[in-house]
Amino acid sequence: MPHYCTYFDAAFLAPGLALADSLVRHDPDAVFWVLALDAMTEKVLHALNRPGVRVVPLTELEGADPALAAARTNRTWTEYVFTLSPCLPRHLLRTQREIERLTYLDADLFFFAGPGPIFEALGAGSVLFTAHRFPDFLRAHYEQHGIYNVGVLAWRRDANGLACLDWWRERCLEWCHDRLEAGRYADQKYLEEWPRRFAGVVECRHPGVNLAPWNWMNHRCEVAGDGVRVDGQPLVLYHFARFRPLARTWWWQSGQLDYGVMPAAMRNAIHGPYWGALRAAGEEIRRVASDWRPVRRAARLDRAFWRTLPLRLVFGTDWLRVGNRFVSGRLGLGRYSGRCLARLRTMALRR
Repeated sequence: MPHYCTYFDAAFLAPGLALADSLVRHDPDAVFWVLALDAMTEKVLHALNRPGVRVVPLTELEGADPALAAARTNRTWTEYVFTLSPCLPRHLLRTQREIERLTYLDADLFFFAGPGPIFEALGAGSVLFTAHRFPDFLRAHYEQHGIYNVGVLAWRRDANGLACLDWWRERCLEWCHDRLEAGRYADQKYLEEWPRRFAGVVECRHPGVNLAPWNWMNHRCEVAGDGVRVDGQPLVLYHFARFRPLARTWWWQSGQLDYGVMPAAMRNAIHGPYWGALRAAGEEIRRVASDWRPVRRAARLDRAFWRTLPLRLVFGTDWLRVGNRFVSGRLGLGRYSGRCLARLRTMALRR
């Protein structure tokens, strides 16, 4: 059976369940291991008792890895969550002997097609990752944080796969902070060392795997009768990074200001089905936990808010949800936001 893993807390319960539903829809034999980061998540997952979903309490992982538990004292909660990225798959491969190949997925991903291209790319290899695939106008600024993205990773239970996870865990325990420092950034920048240190590391180059706000404009994306196609290939996995409700469920942050806002047809072909999955997941969660509330990004009236407000208004990066559609009202102007911000950064550096 194919095995996958992720982690999330109560704030990401709906996205996490939406991911699980999309995975089972496209890979019915999947076993999905979820590291529950808090009591609410553990309670809901046990109550729902989804077929194929196996719950790992955070206390179990920390009990099996005392060095990980000790790391909570020298980093923020967000940084500690980053530190979990190598520790969860390493723990599963060491304790669950039935797992021969394990695929890690960020909780804000969603399947639109079967995962076959991921495993075709891995082939006989031991480790798989995906590049961010930034367009040229974003590369200089954003590749400081890593050429490769942690969102989709896979390992085989072999010498190279296990050695890769051991090395990554050691580095993250040593240093895993939410800042750039000496060529390091969180858990992500370390991935650039993998091809040099381990044999059997392969990159998944399928354009429909880990399509994201930061790379969609780097591809030829079309909405066809059979769904979204990326450079002529089916969209497999989309990464809904920074896509968050701002006010109940009618006003949303697209998360695309820094990169470029999707045209309406593509935006709704991707975000419309995802909203439907989030809504269904939320209804299911409230059935077993009436005190649960979906994640919302609290309004922060700080300097960053006022600095970005004019840009958000101009480019329409905050969306109004009308049914299953998300409206920006800018007639395609938003797609240029990333280019404009890149130009502003370049001008600021020249001063």
